[in-house]
Amino acid sequence: MTIKTTFLGTPGTGNLRGEEKFPKAARKALADKQMRRNVGHATQSIRAKRLGAVQECPDWEELRLAGSAIKRDVLARLPELLEELEHNVTQRGGTVHWARDADEANRIVTGLIRATGADEVVKVKSMATQEIGLNEHLEAEGIAAVETDLAELIVQLGHDWPSHILVPAIHKNRAEIRDIFLREMPGVTDLSDDPHELADAARTYLRRKFLSARVAVSGANFGVAETGTLAVVESEGNGRMCLTLPQTLITVMGIEKVIPRFADLEVFMQLLPRSSTAERMNPYTSMWTGVHPGDGPQEFHLVLLDNGRTRVLADAVGREALKCIRCSACLNVCPVYE
Repeated sequence: MTIKTTFLGTPGTGNLRGEEKFPKAARKALADKQMRRNVGHATQSIRAKRLGAVQECPDWEELRLAGSAIKRDVLARLPELLEELEHNVTQRGGTVHWARDADEANRIVTGLIRATGADEVVKVKSMATQEIGLNEHLEAEGIAAVETDLAELIVQLGHDWPSHILVPAIHKNRAEIRDIFLREMPGVTDLSDDPHELADAARTYLRRKFLSARVAVSGANFGVAETGTLAVVESEGNGRMCLTLPQTLITVMGIEKVIPRFADLEVFMQLLPRSSTAERMNPYTSMWTGVHPGDGPQEFHLVLLDNGRTRVLADAVGREALKCIRCSACLNVCPVYE
């Protein structure tokens, strides 16, 4: 357990910066009228839908306060909860790894994949793996990481960068997506910009990947200390395929994603869907606890990522950022982003 004592104050490294200086990148983006229309329309639409979903809940503010209180409790006793999570994951057949920073997390994941003999993995949409630059690291190591979330797939095939926490391809319209699929997706030669056709093309492409993948990599929306349960919420079912079909599952989770009790999910499963996708219930909520013989992945690894989080925790003001549940509502109300 000595590795955990080195976490306190460890600086983080990120992969979420552009390749150009901000003033230059901003001028270029502001000149792209199509992109500005795409982002403006999408953020306005999501914001309006969220408002409607939130107004259905008479106790919405109470739910937000409850979520904040739970996260405040987590931050007050984070080491204790992480050790409890580690114990319960291990007791149920999983293996827990501790990563100080992005480099260590990338090395751990790469080593685990190499141990299986695989040279390709399927991925569930994950801000943690985006943060550490896992895809780029794996590519340099000769391992292909296939994004299975539709928007992430669009960004990946377009050799682009994600532009939104929840909807990474928010800056692309249907015609642009069609062009990307025609150019980059094997076997696609005739395609319109009809959403059903685009979805069918992606489904056919991804189904082959799901059925052949031996390893999957995911993030986690929540990790329950009390039971060792991990949870991923998503809207397409691609996550469910990644979390159940491969032999080996590797989850990279920021240490702030731990929650104390299974019952705490009741609060967050009401807050997150309405605030992110404006849905009353999340379409696909996958939870798994360790390893179960003959059911799902037979090897499970949980990588607990610090990467600067304990340094933020020591900041009385900055620690508020560790309450974030990645709903993206802040982006959709930001006039600068819109």
